[in-house]
Amino acid sequence: MPAIRRRLTASTLGVHLFFVLFSLSFLIPFILVISISLTSEERVLGGGYSLLPIPFDLTAYKVVFQNPSQIMSAYAVTAFQAALGTFLSVFVMSLCAYPLSRQSFRWRGPITFYIFFTMLFGGGLIPSYILITQYLKLGDTVWVYILPTLANAFHIIIFRTFFQGLPQAIIESAKMDGANELRIYFRMILPLSKPVLATLALLGVLGRWNEWFIALIYIRDQQLYTLQYLLQKILMEAEFIRQMATEAPAGIDLGAFTVPTETVRFALAIVAAGPLLVVFPFFQKYFARGLTIGSVKG
Repeated sequence: MPAIRRRLTASTLGVHLFFVLFSLSFLIPFILVISISLTSEERVLGGGYSLLPIPFDLTAYKVVFQNPSQIMSAYAVTAFQAALGTFLSVFVMSLCAYPLSRQSFRWRGPITFYIFFTMLFGGGLIPSYILITQYLKLGDTVWVYILPTLANAFHIIIFRTFFQGLPQAIIESAKMDGANELRIYFRMILPLSKPVLATLALLGVLGRWNEWFIALIYIRDQQLYTLQYLLQKILMEAEFIRQMATEAPAGIDLGAFTVPTETVRFALAIVAAGPLLVVFPFFQKYFARGLTIGSVKG
């Protein structure tokens, strides 16, 4: 028995050590990104990357926040469209998936095929641009971030699959007690679907928070820029200034106008990812359960 206990203890310690090292492999790069963003450009270019910001320098963040009102406006637009867009998207997709999960719904097969068919083919950028700007009149408005992307065919299928796995007996008993479909959906289906709701909400928030392509195509008003698009513009402007300084003719010194680009790149990553690091822990419990959607039950 003592020998077995020692073997089990050694095995447990080995497993714990493996996961500690595995966790560090994810944590160290994040610490490295923070360190580089707080290090001077000269130190990074001359001495490479380091886990400690030596010397400590906030120049990269000063470049990013040189126009704080614009950054705050981009944060507000991004947070608004991410929060409202995710809420409406999850609600619409779950509302669409609920009847498709019911065997009694007559048109569930054709509608499911129609939704799946949209995953295979798309209209293209030009027809989408004409539809959104000329017919829907959503160009240069905050609603262009929300309304055209309310439904995701793959997520609807995930919702439908999860709803089909719920006990049908409670639905039938609720119908026998006189509950209609909307009451069943709001009072029974949604409370039982927290894992899939949280999982797809987190995926929706991540996608909308990182949105920049819609702003590139449809937005001209600087007050409606998303955070990712604004940070991309800041990095491109810094790269342009650096390139102009290096290619300046002899006798013209543009050194005073140069800005750091390497450290700014890492500072932008921290600025963009910071809020999501606060949001994720609230979804983690349901996200872990939601990953088992569609798995084989024993």
